[in-house]
Amino acid sequence: MKDYAEPRMHTAEHLLNQTMVRLFGCGRAFSSHIERKRSKCDYKFSRALTAEETAELEERVNEAVAAGLPVTESFVSREEAEGKLDLGRLPEGAGYPLRVISIGNYDACPCAGRHVKSTAEIGAFRIISSSFEAGVLRVRFRLVQGPV
Repeated sequence: MKDYAEPRMHTAEHLLNQTMVRLFGCGRAFSSHIERKRSKCDYKFSRALTAEETAELEERVNEAVAAGLPVTESFVSREEAEGKLDLGRLPEGAGYPLRVISIGNYDACPCAGRHVKSTAEIGAFRIISSSFEAGVLRVRFRLVQGPV
């Protein structure tokens, strides 16, 4: 299992990815850098986000955090995974069954990282900034202890 320093931040990444998919119809981040204090995700995108879109993105992630969704793991075969899950970031030669992390009915994806047991453990999600260059939207975020 991949050892991320901060399970709260890694679980927040999952929520951000699914919220980007839901709001903008883009894929999950093709690259990410998850750290304890702040993190970033890169998306294939066609433009910068507006201030209103950034606020809505943050609000939607915080709604999922506040919902206290259970975070669970399961294992699925290649046949079960294909067509249902985004397998784009799987490393070459990934073995099966795949470990899938589900966050309530909000998100499910293959993952080797550590996570919280409930989104209620994450704390408030804050977008620090976003930028757009050459077809890549970068979203930088942090977590704040306390209520959403």
